[in-house]
Amino acid sequence: MEKQVTIQNQTGLHARPAAEFVKTASKFQAEITLIKGEKVINAKSVIGVMSLAASKGTVLTLKAEGPDAAEAIEALSNLIDSKFGEE
Repeated sequence: MEKQVTIQNQTGLHARPAAEFVKTASKFQAEITLIKGEKVINAKSVIGVMSLAASKGTVLTLKAEGPDAAEAIEALSNLIDSKFGEE
């Protein structure tokens, strides 16, 4: 299962939102990856997520496989849509 998401918060996926994203991803059993262009990273790795250097307006693909993949995609896309509570 996959879904396209757009980073909407002003500061992008910097340290705090990246940590929050990973914390949320880690609640799920599903294997979750974030894709930016040709770069594919484990969504449960803070360093991986930060290495994407996703700024405001960056389009990423969220991909999840496993028993709770749908719930994981929904929770993570809602987190991104909420701008990580920054605004």
